[in-house]
Amino acid sequence: MTITLLYFAWVRERIGAGEETVTPPHDVTTIADLVDWLATSSAGHAAAFADRGRLRAAIDQDFVPLDTPIGQAREIALFPPVTGG
Repeated sequence: MTITLLYFAWVRERIGAGEETVTPPHDVTTIADLVDWLATSSAGHAAAFADRGRLRAAIDQDFVPLDTPIGQAREIALFPPVTGG
């Protein structure tokens, strides 16, 4: 399964890209699994995902917790907490 990943704010800055397409292994079933797997792909990914408590996610534009199954997701966004002003 191919998934488009979107990165925002400091997540994008640390990874060095705003978007990438990945095909995770079959044992990657949740967003948390995906984050762990991505963290092994480069130093930038490792830095971006070092503190999962500072990450938020959306699957196909719906906000979800990190323990959410990926299912048939086409797009997953990873970003810092959103605050208002």
